[in-house]
Amino acid sequence: MIICVTLFSLFYVYQQTEILRFAYSEQKQKVIFQELLDKNSILRYNIEKNCSLVNIGSSVANRSDFQMPDKYQLVRLVPSKQGLIFAAGSSSKETLLSRVFGIKRQAEARTINQ
Repeated sequence: MIICVTLFSLFYVYQQTEILRFAYSEQKQKVIFQELLDKNSILRYNIEKNCSLVNIGSSVANRSDFQMPDKYQLVRLVPSKQGLIFAAGSSSKETLLSRVFGIKRQAEARTINQ
């Protein structure tokens, strides 16, 4: 009888220690998963911040070789023996087609709320 009680007690203690070990390993996995989720959200924020129009605009404005055009210009390609050559036309030369199909509105940027 004593041997049965002892074996049953040992089995019960072993079972309780295994339950605690599994609980600790599950808790450790949850912590690792939460850290990975945090890193993922930080990386997503960095990507969105670096690809934002404000960041792109400030990086373009800091470059010394970038210039905004003063007025609208038409550019056409002229075929030649060396290849295609750019021939720029000014906006003062308006044709009937450019008057009909010309767009007079300004572009507007709108934010997207997600």
